[in-house]
Amino acid sequence: MNRERHKTAARQARKNIERRDKKLRVPVLPIEERDIKSKAQESGLSVAQYLRNLGLGYHVPSVIDKSQVDALLKINGDLGRLGGLIKLWLTSESRTKFIGRSQLQLTLDRIQNTQSAMLGEILKLRK
Repeated sequence: MNRERHKTAARQARKNIERRDKKLRVPVLPIEERDIKSKAQESGLSVAQYLRNLGLGYHVPSVIDKSQVDALLKINGDLGRLGGLIKLWLTSESRTKFIGRSQLQLTLDRIQNTQSAMLGEILKLRK
């Protein structure tokens, strides 16, 4: 009985939804059309939904590429491991007493390169 009442309520709700049957024509240049379609796709919306949201002042969601997030997570893990190595080298453990200044400098350079890679991935996300 409760299930049937829920189905009836759902049908009523669908009937009460207003249909969007009015169309707006917006002349654009070919490059503008490509940009609008690209941005709509990036946000995970159709062009109509994207333009409607912008026109009504609503927030347009952004969809972050999963591969970019994975790349940032990998870089973050690399930085954590490198930081752990430096911490180990800076302690007075017998296992690390033979590590010289040049090896430490190489590791610091690697950290700087990793930070640059992470910045590159972050800048890709901003586009």
